Amino acid sequence: MRDVLYLEQIEQAEALLKPQRIEVLRQLAEPHSCTEVATVLDQTPQRVYYHVKRLVEAGLVTQVAERKVRGIHEGVYQATARAYWLSPRLVGRLGLRRAQDELSLGYLLDLVEQVQSDIAALDRTRPELPSLGVSGEIRLRPEQRQEFFEDLRTTLQDLFTRYGGAEGDAFRLAVACYPTRPEEDDHE
Repeated sequence: MRDVLYLEQIEQAEALLKPQRIEVLRQLAEPHSCTEVATVLDQTPQRVYYHVKRLVEAGLVTQVAERKVRGIHEGVYQATARAYWLSPRLVGRLGLRRAQDELSLGYLLDLVEQVQSDIAALDRTRPELPSLGVSGEIRLRPEQRQEFFEDLRTTLQDLFTRYGGAEGDAFRLAVACYPTRPEEDDHE
């Protein structure tokens, strides 16, 4: 099972985005037959099989085994991934984004889309995928923001200069800084 399946085809999104199929998919986080899933969801095996068949056609579920139960062959299915990401390209760009400078929300949205696409394209069959994720929260008074952004830009530019040579493995470094939602501030 993959960690993430990046959905770039509208047919995959259509197969996934039905409430009953999402429930079936959740049950298939572990291998199960349609009969087992039907029992948990209080549905008929035929109804579950219909949804499983659509999920298999979309590449969201695979048959991992087959067993004989009372003379009937029964498939055992499992979700192909732990998470499913919908590509922003499924909808496409609606209208123009605002100014594309580094301090704009439009630039941040473009960056996030690029990171999502890059991660989805990684070869997860490689034995080692060196990566680093760091997240934290800082608090800035309005008069500190510009100084902070300049310090951050200078620090990153120093890293790009020191490690930006033509030799070695290439890594993308993306840094996002955005305000938290007001309800996230209520945890104090």
